[in-house]
Amino acid sequence: MASQPEARLRDWSPADAWRGLNKPVFIPAVLIIVIGLIFATIWGSANGADAFETLNATIVDTIGWWYVLIATGFVVFALWAGLSKVGNIRLGRDDEKPEFSLGSWFTMLFAAGMGIGLVFWGVAEPLWHFIAPPDVTGAVGTDAAGEVVTAGDSAAMGTAMGQSIFHWGLHAWAIYVVVGLGLAYMTFRRGRPLSVRWLLEPIFGRKLIESWVGHVIDVVAIVGTVFGIVTSLGIGTQQIAAGLGFMGWIEDPANTVLLTVIIVVIMAIATFSVITGVNKGLKWLSNFNMVMAAILALFVLAAGPTLFLLQAFVGNLGEYLMAFPQLMFETSANYVGGEDAGWSGDWTIYYWGWWMSWSPFVGMFIARISRGRTIRQFVMGVLLAPTLVSILWFTIFGSSGIYYQMTEGVMVQDGNVDTVGATFSLLEQLPLASITAVVAILVIAIFFITSGDSGSLVTDVLSYGGRTDTPKLTRVFWTIFIAITAIVLLAAGGEAADAALRVLQVTSIAAAAPLSIVMVLAVIAQIRMFTYETQTMPRYVRIRPTASKTALVDTARHGVEGDSTREVHRNLRSMVTGQRAALKGFFGSTSATLSGLEKPASKQADAPDEFSADDMVFAIQDVPAHSTVVNPDTGTIGWDEDVAYHDPIADQVFETPEFAESATGQQWESEQIYEEAVGNGESESTPGTTPEENSKR
Repeated sequence: MASQPEARLRDWSPADAWRGLNKPVFIPAVLIIVIGLIFATIWGSANGADAFETLNATIVDTIGWWYVLIATGFVVFALWAGLSKVGNIRLGRDDEKPEFSLGSWFTMLFAAGMGIGLVFWGVAEPLWHFIAPPDVTGAVGTDAAGEVVTAGDSAAMGTAMGQSIFHWGLHAWAIYVVVGLGLAYMTFRRGRPLSVRWLLEPIFGRKLIESWVGHVIDVVAIVGTVFGIVTSLGIGTQQIAAGLGFMGWIEDPANTVLLTVIIVVIMAIATFSVITGVNKGLKWLSNFNMVMAAILALFVLAAGPTLFLLQAFVGNLGEYLMAFPQLMFETSANYVGGEDAGWSGDWTIYYWGWWMSWSPFVGMFIARISRGRTIRQFVMGVLLAPTLVSILWFTIFGSSGIYYQMTEGVMVQDGNVDTVGATFSLLEQLPLASITAVVAILVIAIFFITSGDSGSLVTDVLSYGGRTDTPKLTRVFWTIFIAITAIVLLAAGGEAADAALRVLQVTSIAAAAPLSIVMVLAVIAQIRMFTYETQTMPRYVRIRPTASKTALVDTARHGVEGDSTREVHRNLRSMVTGQRAALKGFFGSTSATLSGLEKPASKQADAPDEFSADDMVFAIQDVPAHSTVVNPDTGTIGWDEDVAYHDPIADQVFETPEFAESATGQQWESEQIYEEAVGNGESESTPGTTPEENSKR
């Protein structure tokens, strides 16, 4: 069980690995993935080229509206958590500092989050929206004959960029915030194991979470994670192959054997990275790759249409702000001139499913590296900063691609975009194409590696019930298993790149369906926890117990004839003397803690200047009016804490390192020490029991 003490597991011992695994999670997850691969292979061979087209349309028609609705809801939730009082909560102890520097933290979360996807779609997606826009923005009206009048090139370019950024902006990262924030809070603030199941403890309670209900949640998370990673690995493999073809090193980039070799080589490197852990291999690779990607982007900006791109950045930001309200609830957008609601299914619903299938993986990873940050820092970093980088990236690469299409017509051939090779087609228009193509291949490969090793780490943590020091043997197993899954799915689509992409698209959308339910419940659970935390959160305020000096002087002057300084001074001294007596009487009779505001003379010399000022700092906790009561004997006001607040997961103690290092664990330990030192000495606390049980001993 997750609450048992964690024995050290040897890295390369099969017996230790098997003993530590949470088998009700590990075994079903592996079986479901294998069954899914068998189904994809049989379905593809039995139904031909259109097999996954039909399956995709069925899934989109059934649950597409649900994805669109909850994705926008996640944006609202993330903004509420970051901008409200909730943002003051620290993901860890109140005095804890962030584990990673801001720069390393950002590069790691971004590299794991969607780096490989940005490189793949940065040029291709805006071009597709440029030549095949949705009818909600692509058509601007009809002429006198009733024919559709479409937007001009300039307007089409703007809407294409807005639509692309919409899919990679706030919605995408808000989906990651839901899981990442919940895991970071429950683990580092409340001491729960780092596992998706504990997101729902405020709803189901500890007993159910440690039963089959929790197992189902973690199985769903593992399956969704594996298929989400495989989607990224699949498109990354195809783009590496396209780059090798661009360099003339291979003849057929769509060859299945070639794609298999690329996956094997890259995942072998990822295996080495995953063995070294987050603080070594992954951190170094993420930092290095972000530098390489930045250099590539700056080169395209400098060597390409620089002034055009600088102007486009501002315009693209505005296009996104217009596309956001226009598309956030759009479920049935069609291509201009089309008959079916294909645009929403091919783009928006696919992306929302892809991001949700990635959410356990990315969410757990960014939770793991976000300890010590406040919720506001977390949300602003995870939600806003990557969105701005996405806008910048799409401006440099996407706007450049459209520019060369409008000026030279080289990016679209026969009404189609070479989705896999679009990035290299753009680089071909710039100087030093042979060098920049190699850099692009290297960036894609490293994003491939960071996605693979991060995914392996996360699935391994889930397989062990949330423990973070998992054996290296099972990390290697998950890396190999994910590679095999990617190979099988790419083969199921056949030799055509478009068919393989459709298989990956269907996989993401289908895997996200059960995960979407878990995520909605996770939002409800976090709202409950954050509401409780903000209700009980102390407020530190500056209180002036007396009137200001200006007000005192004005009062002292009142009634004094002329400018008699002596009279004013006498009145002031009189008021201050009375003031001290009044304050001493008031605070002394109210609370022993506040009695005697004047400090003993022996301590005056040692008191810092701040403490010697005429103000004090208090920790204030808001008390709901309905919980207050009046003592009939004294007339004083008291309150009933049980009526005022309810902690959904109170009074649970875990014998785990996460609990001991969390804010709740620290509070529990402090209470035990206080009772031992100040209490009546008649009771002793027993580890593994609740405070109520200890009090009854």
